[in-house]
Amino acid sequence: MDTLIDLGGGFASALEPVSLAFALLGVLLGTVVGVLPGIGPISAIAILIPVSFGMEPVHGLILLCGIYYGSMYGGSITATLIKTPGEVSSAVTAIEGYEMARRGRGKAALATAAIGSFLAGTLAIIGLTFLSPVLVKLANVFGATEYFLLMATALLLASTMSAGSRAKALISIFIGLAVGLIGLDFQTGLPRQTFGMSLLSDGIDFTIFAMALFAIPEAIRNLALGRGAKDEIQSFGNDKWMTKQDWQRSAGPWARGSVVGFIIGILPGVGPSLASFMSYIMEKRISKRQDEFGHGAIEGVAGPEAANNAGVGGAMIPLFSLGIPGSATTALLLFVFTMYGLQPGPLIFRDETGLIWTIIASMYIGNLALIILNLPLVGVFVKLLKMPKEILFSSILVLVVIGAYAIEFSLFGLMMLGIFGVIGYLMEKGGIPLAPAILALVLVPLLEDNFRRMLQISGGSFAPLVTRPVSLSIIILMVAGIIGPIIFRWWVSRRKLLADVTVS
Repeated sequence: MDTLIDLGGGFASALEPVSLAFALLGVLLGTVVGVLPGIGPISAIAILIPVSFGMEPVHGLILLCGIYYGSMYGGSITATLIKTPGEVSSAVTAIEGYEMARRGRGKAALATAAIGSFLAGTLAIIGLTFLSPVLVKLANVFGATEYFLLMATALLLASTMSAGSRAKALISIFIGLAVGLIGLDFQTGLPRQTFGMSLLSDGIDFTIFAMALFAIPEAIRNLALGRGAKDEIQSFGNDKWMTKQDWQRSAGPWARGSVVGFIIGILPGVGPSLASFMSYIMEKRISKRQDEFGHGAIEGVAGPEAANNAGVGGAMIPLFSLGIPGSATTALLLFVFTMYGLQPGPLIFRDETGLIWTIIASMYIGNLALIILNLPLVGVFVKLLKMPKEILFSSILVLVVIGAYAIEFSLFGLMMLGIFGVIGYLMEKGGIPLAPAILALVLVPLLEDNFRRMLQISGGSFAPLVTRPVSLSIIILMVAGIIGPIIFRWWVSRRKLLADVTVS
């Protein structure tokens, strides 16, 4: 009952004209960001953080959260019409959605993505509403040991579950940790990794690092493609938005994608990207029309799109209730919270009740606005895809430079932006994922603080890691999370080998 009363208060604030305007602006900007290939929510939020400096905390957070889940839907438009996902989690939509568009079924692909996104997003926000207070109560038994282990688990899961090489993900994490340790030791006041430069005493600004890593490499890469690179945009065709058979085929994937996305989104360090891939694999395995996959199966759009939007709501739960980001995007949101002097976690539900429930209520409103605004505006978004990339990414570079300078009004900030921009570009060229570095940078102060507090309380002993029941449970789950996928891959390959032997 308390939760419903708090949520009601949140709706009263979220429906105020200013809050409503920021929620609508956020989802609209998020959709545009998702539509434009190569930008994505991480770059957009990183670029807009300096803009949010002068806003009221609640309005700034409503705007940035709206951009996050709005971009998840926008990415499906680009994936469907030009086979270029605006966001990693829309990559699988680019397979089936684009094939549907080629067959003149673009409207049906976009409709199943939009409706699935709305249903899954709403279910995930309901889960966020009722699970966060429960998790907050459980978090009251957490001490420094448990928080340290949760932070470490988030980093480990980010390395084991991100796409591509695990070794490269670990390299990315070490880069983030190394950058995060630059500056004065917060307990002793001694300089660390400053190389004798007083300008590095305050450390590296998180916003500059995020903008440099995500906005600059993408802009350089797209500008390097030159004027000749153009995308082929599929037309909508004259077909209906969705037939009765489309609804029947989409209902199951929407439900399964919502559950898969929500559960995976909750896991610290994983985020919604993996959810869409898991949903696609699951739908392909259980489908009676497996031969259609790869040629425009509507299940391959409905399930993954539901999963990635449910993953956004799921990823907000560890962020809001424990203060642990589930992805690079939520790591940026965590930074925005701290920028406003707020610390997500159990205390924010007690000390900033009005603010946190207003943000949650605005997510319900924004999710509804997504489906009301976006389907009629698809034609407008398609025109955006025809914008020359030279103009788009040159403008982004200008915005990034102005934003970086506005943080401290110093040339040193611009120099750091250039250095980390080059590092980010080299990382991308070398196939090293960028997101784990951002997670590591935002987690390193929390990780270090809790690790030191654990040792201070225990008198320098590591025994609390295994003597406290909750911390021991986290270690068991951490080991299972690392070893589990290895055992699963071994079991699958063994079954395949046995099947081949039987056939031969």
